Amino acid sequence: MAEVKRVLDALVRSRRGGLAASAALGGLALLTGLALRATQEGAPSGEAPAGGASAAKPGATPFEAGALSDDDATLCLRIMVSASAADGVIDSRERERLDAAVAESGLDLAGRQWLARELEDPATIDEIADRVQTPETGARVYAAARLAIDPDTMQERTFLRMLAEALDLDEDAVARVETGLAA
Repeated sequence: MAEVKRVLDALVRSRRGGLAASAALGGLALLTGLALRATQEGAPSGEAPAGGASAAKPGATPFEAGALSDDDATLCLRIMVSASAADGVIDSRERERLDAAVAESGLDLAGRQWLARELEDPATIDEIADRVQTPETGARVYAAARLAIDPDTMQERTFLRMLAEALDLDEDAVARVETGLAA
């Protein structure tokens, strides 16, 4: 499902539209930037993230928007749906953002059907965490979940805490995502 990156990009931009637009960033770049911040372990800006640069391209990091695989984008989209449903309901505002992102992305019928199934039966934290193989992917997944919701209910805050634990993200990494969202 090649359109998943476009849906994810549109959904993140709809959630953080002002931040993404003012920084001239797309949604995927914002998501990967938050993940980079989360894994920097307190390094001053300008230093390489934990894990270093990719050997495939000099200067490339696993956080570049173009480096996001379709599988990782699907994982991020699945956790955004799960996070939205964490309090037991996908409210009208969350549904409007999702519908707008789907419309903007041009998601085909098969993709819409897949998304409808996800909305009916969202993935569990364990299902998502089992597919995460690297700290970078874990940070992206957590950032995607956090972008999907304003944790204004106990269920949403519990969901995020449990997700961070399942992804082995420490409190500092979570705090850096929060700081990035507040910037």
